[in-house]
Amino acid sequence: MRIRPGRPYPLGVTPDGAGANVALFSEHATRVELCLFDSVDATRESARLALPERDDFVWHGFVDGLAPGTLYGFRVHGPYEPAAGHRFNPNKLLLDPYARAVARPLVWNEALLGYRPDDPDADASFSDADSAAFAPLAAVVDGPPFEWGDDRKPDTPWRNTLIYELHVKGFTARHPGVPEPLRGTYAGLASDAAIEHLQSLGVTAVELMPVHQHAIDASLVRRGLTNYWGYNTLGFFAPDARLAAARDPAGVIAEFKGMVRRLHAAGVEVILDVVYNHTCEGDRFGPTVSWRGLDNASYYRLTPRDRRRYVDYTGCGNTLDMQHPRVLQLIMDSLRYWAVEMRVDGFRFDLASALARELHEVDRLSAFFDIIAQDPVLSRVKLIAEPWDLGEGGYQVGNFPPGWTEWNGAYRDAVRRFWRGDDETAAELATRLSGSSDLYADDGRKPHASINFVTCHDGFTLRDLVSYARKHNEANRDDNRDGSDLNNSQNFGVEGPTDDPEIDALRWRQMRSFVATLLLSQGVPMLSHGDEVGRTQRGNNNAYCQDNELAWVDWDLDDARASFLAFVRRAVAVWREQPVLHRRRFFHGRPIRGRGVKDVAWFRPDGAEMTDADWRRPHCGCLGVRLSGDQMDETDEQGEPLVGDTLFVIYSAHDEPIDFLIDGQGRGERWRLIYDTGRPDATDTEHDGGDAYETLPRSVVVFRLFGGPP
Repeated sequence: MRIRPGRPYPLGVTPDGAGANVALFSEHATRVELCLFDSVDATRESARLALPERDDFVWHGFVDGLAPGTLYGFRVHGPYEPAAGHRFNPNKLLLDPYARAVARPLVWNEALLGYRPDDPDADASFSDADSAAFAPLAAVVDGPPFEWGDDRKPDTPWRNTLIYELHVKGFTARHPGVPEPLRGTYAGLASDAAIEHLQSLGVTAVELMPVHQHAIDASLVRRGLTNYWGYNTLGFFAPDARLAAARDPAGVIAEFKGMVRRLHAAGVEVILDVVYNHTCEGDRFGPTVSWRGLDNASYYRLTPRDRRRYVDYTGCGNTLDMQHPRVLQLIMDSLRYWAVEMRVDGFRFDLASALARELHEVDRLSAFFDIIAQDPVLSRVKLIAEPWDLGEGGYQVGNFPPGWTEWNGAYRDAVRRFWRGDDETAAELATRLSGSSDLYADDGRKPHASINFVTCHDGFTLRDLVSYARKHNEANRDDNRDGSDLNNSQNFGVEGPTDDPEIDALRWRQMRSFVATLLLSQGVPMLSHGDEVGRTQRGNNNAYCQDNELAWVDWDLDDARASFLAFVRRAVAVWREQPVLHRRRFFHGRPIRGRGVKDVAWFRPDGAEMTDADWRRPHCGCLGVRLSGDQMDETDEQGEPLVGDTLFVIYSAHDEPIDFLIDGQGRGERWRLIYDTGRPDATDTEHDGGDAYETLPRSVVVFRLFGGPP
């Protein structure tokens, strides 16, 4: 094939019918070669072409006749000086960081290492083993334009958003309604059965655990396990081919787009969980498969005193260098590709604090935030931060800039502590139920800045949260040392499954109360997939390496699980129907328009309003709240007044029944029961204001005002 100068932009391999332009950034390289392969089984390249030009540290060339479907990689020459941060090794075949498709995944072998593992000087040594037989291969893609038809993004307002976090494979692998060939795939998630479940649940957005092409860690391969979750990115542009029913690279991309189109048609937004804080290459003892061999000193943060080592804010061995303009460009180009070409609706940024570190401290005014804020595309999508990393000062809940929402870890912890029965938790619970104004109001953000959750992929499932007092991660083959010890719930004295009907009933009640609390809180609720059907991982709170039935959702529902699903659907329906649960502004606790009724008021069981002394009582485990929905003094996005029901909610974490006066303020009001997590079959009973209602242990009771004086 003939190669000529070509253009330095766009980066990556871009076909045009006559051939393809090839462009690759490397500031410190001395030579870059494009390597072409005949098949995914090839162990050596069939052609090697040196890129003839370099502009702005971008090596480029145009290859005549280079067609879509061609498999390729790069070999990059330059200094191998680990002490100076350089790890060039042309014996290692490298993946294009702009590859749109990965036709062959990484296959673990020591030949992928840039050093000789048996050398006494370890990573300072140089390996001449060729990695071409084991390295990932990219595919040139430029298939026919995808027929998006009348696809329209749902554009659901934040305040009306209900997020459902799911793993594409785990959600669909065992679903009997998903056609068997499509289980575990993007097409399976787009199937009628999967979408029917999402719609019946009331979900408005799915948050997909990582779908970028990822690599399997060598340590997991040695233990006979895999990286199921996918937080180990290999390609920031390529959808993971292992999650596709299609077998050809162009088909994988089309299948992903088809999933997005189908979900949009069902009114469901698609949010991607993205991992830009680190890569699959790990620490200095990891493989050389892309960025390390392309230009280690440019892509990664290296320790100033010993540039053989990597700064690690992620616990995964390395941290991408967000101070380098080409790294920022890579991330922004990737985000725009997914938002524009793949039409996703938003992103959840894993360990987002690592992206905000300019020098060492987390900086809310970092270049990363500045670039997104001014970008005409990315500034308009949903942006969610996991607001912590593992570095010093990495816990940044409440400190991300306007325009961002955050996984609210403070919400999760407060709700768990309250329902466990810990002392002195009522005041913080009230703050979290009200939208966490202490975290988000000071910079002009609204209640929807708080992504509220009780459980997520990381930790116990909801059912395991109330069934286990300690983790059981033995299946991970790491002597149960991995995973967090955080629980903040209780197992009612029995570890794991039980035949005791009383304890079993308490557990299901506690689960209903967790779900009710989540859906009665101001902010954006997030459910973890399978929690609505009582999914268990048998006490494993770190199932990242379990691509099997331990982690997949079991859809074979017994009566108890089916009943729980019915309750969750009902609680979501209440959330959707009640504007007072979707406030655009924080409560202020003052009377509404001189009516003498506050927008929010908190009560003791005897009907008296909570005082400062009450909030400080150590054993305040039962409280009520009146949410005035009939006069909210708010408008919707079209400027129409928001008017709904006034609700009265009782939260009781006591171990014994409590008689609670229903808004006993002597106003002559009438209330109707909406639901009671202690009596899931009880509905529509009517009560006078001031009546005593027997609240069962560890339950939530919701009433709706329907009559009497305002």
